[in-house]
Amino acid sequence: MDLKIYKDKQEVAEQFSSYFVDQLKDKAAFHVALSGGSTPKIVFDVLAEDFSDKVDWSKVHFYWGDERCVSPSDDESNYKMTVEHLFSKINVHEANIHRILGEKDPVNEAMRYGNLLEINLDRVDDVPQFDLLILGMGDDGHTASIFPHEIDLWDSEEHCVVATHPDSGQKRVSINGKVINTSKEVAFLVTGASKAEKVEAVIEKTEGSDAYPASLVNPISGNLVWFLDEEAAAKLNQNPS
Repeated sequence: MDLKIYKDKQEVAEQFSSYFVDQLKDKAAFHVALSGGSTPKIVFDVLAEDFSDKVDWSKVHFYWGDERCVSPSDDESNYKMTVEHLFSKINVHEANIHRILGEKDPVNEAMRYGNLLEINLDRVDDVPQFDLLILGMGDDGHTASIFPHEIDLWDSEEHCVVATHPDSGQKRVSINGKVINTSKEVAFLVTGASKAEKVEAVIEKTEGSDAYPASLVNPISGNLVWFLDEEAAAKLNQNPS
């Protein structure tokens, strides 16, 4: 695990963008799973505006680790956010965008998307493998759309599962734990003071931390990077990199 702690969200976005460009080097094709949330929004802006000329976007295939079951025009859609902050600003082929169809029946869509990943990605022990998976973490310790109250979904036999938000009851489609931990590279993007308590619990494995899905992220490759701002890292016994 590699901890990278930066001053603020903006610096996190810049440093992650540089890391993203490095990951792409010498790759004929690059399959990345994106995350929703406020931190990726800033990352996508920086990536599009300051790093776009360093990326051959024709090589990059975009997927999502999770999606809310809403239409692609809904303000809650992770896809819509990505269009507004990244795709609308870069030259990306429509054929390279593989979105979760949030407007469809969740059970059928989870099955369809799992099949799509099997077809498009290399597999390790029958599990689809992303080149890079971007994750966020909620204040409750959830990641992708696997929440503490449904932590059993982590070990689902299905590559994609239907999750339910604990408060709103909103349905979501999410990749499972096996797909997460089979990724060649996993990068957490976590910022803000509200995340500090769970960042400490997950990284330092404090008592009870195994109740948080984010604590189960442990890629087989060993390639796990946390991109944190100082606020999110405030409770850690670490020095900035």
